[in-house]
Amino acid sequence: MFEGFTLDFVRLSDATLRVRHGGEGPPLLLLHGHPRTHATWHRVAPLLATEFHVVCPDLRGFGQSSQPPDLPDHSGSSKRAKALDCLELMARLGFERFYLAGHDRGSYTAFRLAMDHPASVERLAVMDGVPILEALERCTEKFARRWWHWFFFCQPDKPERAILADPLKWYDADPTMMGPENYADFLTAIQTPDVVHGMIEDYRAGPAIDRFHDEADREQGRSLRCPLLCLWSERDDLPDLYGDVLDVWRPWAPDRRGHAIASGHHMAEEAPEEVAQALRQFFVGW
Repeated sequence: MFEGFTLDFVRLSDATLRVRHGGEGPPLLLLHGHPRTHATWHRVAPLLATEFHVVCPDLRGFGQSSQPPDLPDHSGSSKRAKALDCLELMARLGFERFYLAGHDRGSYTAFRLAMDHPASVERLAVMDGVPILEALERCTEKFARRWWHWFFFCQPDKPERAILADPLKWYDADPTMMGPENYADFLTAIQTPDVVHGMIEDYRAGPAIDRFHDEADREQGRSLRCPLLCLWSERDDLPDLYGDVLDVWRPWAPDRRGHAIASGHHMAEEAPEEVAQALRQFFVGW
């Protein structure tokens, strides 16, 4: 897994991130979702490493990166805090400006990074995600039924207890589809109490401090300054929930484009060639 990549633990101002990086070319930062680690990119990253220097961290609270402090407003797990980690990580690796892609929960950190630090992000790709504020304000009975875990995960203590009672029952995953090393990394994560808590804190921050950051941007008329690529899984439910996914992004991304990927939700594992090709074409036009 990740042949030719370097595995590091990088100590930052407020976190220590486990990160794999390798390849030749302009820098590309890939951010994973829930409940995965950076290993979810193990099929995509090598395909991109011939054109990019690919950087794949575990976000704070996930995998083998450090756990943020528990704070009443959940700011330690905010997307703004995670974006600052990523910005500092890229600077430590020698990159002041870079391409950026995020999947699922990682898409929220990627969006916040591009909003807060526009001078650092050349282009942004968001995979299976819309802004948190849009998801909350567009919440319908259909959303509440399908994405009920958003609201359950906001409750204190009970989500962690439910997950850790039987992690594999909670997080159903196919080791064949994921690949053995990726699956083993995932298995360690979902059975580690501190990591489960860190992953759930990511959700608790969503309707709290993350929402307020999105609201402040909207009130001040801010939007993305870089081009946006939005990818969504054909066998997931974004179009069913929102109709035109690109239209949801209209207020936030003047320069946007996107299309579906023929896969289920974990597209980097299920359709790596298609994902890599879409990212390659968007970032450098090849």
